[in-house]
Amino acid sequence: MGKQKKQKKYAAMKSMISLKDQRIKEKDRAQTQKKKKEDPSVIKEKEVAKYPSCMFFQYNTQLGPPYYILVDTNFINFSIKAKLDVVQSMMDCLYAKCVPCITDCVMAELEKLGMKFRVALRIAKDPRFDRLPCSHKGTYADDCLVQRVMQHKCYIVATVDRDLKRRIRKIPGVPIMYLSNHRYNIERMPDDYGAPRL
Repeated sequence: MGKQKKQKKYAAMKSMISLKDQRIKEKDRAQTQKKKKEDPSVIKEKEVAKYPSCMFFQYNTQLGPPYYILVDTNFINFSIKAKLDVVQSMMDCLYAKCVPCITDCVMAELEKLGMKFRVALRIAKDPRFDRLPCSHKGTYADDCLVQRVMQHKCYIVATVDRDLKRRIRKIPGVPIMYLSNHRYNIERMPDDYGAPRL
């Protein structure tokens, strides 16, 4: 029997020696860092996350009538499907004056959807709706709404989108308005505001 040929291994890494190895010259060798003993008498500085002054535990004290409601693209579409008047249904839900607000991003999304959603676009151009200008790049409405809500905690977010709801739930003090069994409902709102929850 002949000698078996050894197959050459491709892309095999050569084993490297550690930088602290004794075989490396002392000047090139990595120095071992000595841990400094902590002085127990020194006062430790700890950075605490800043919370806005409008928060009272989990409730937002800045919220009060008239309510400013940031409306998402799909919220208008689902309202049309459920045959609900947006402003009137919001007032029925909160028992107070409501001002629906539409950002430029939401408007751009509605325009991109084309002729199929022209009714939603007409509703969004209603004079009762407030237009909020956007200064950022791109027209992704979810990021825009989350960013706006984090900066100013005086809004309620109206959406049916599960991912956006999940993102907003992580921000304390921002109520979410959603659509369930042909009426508007609100989540994370103090009980003394608005209609009874179902």
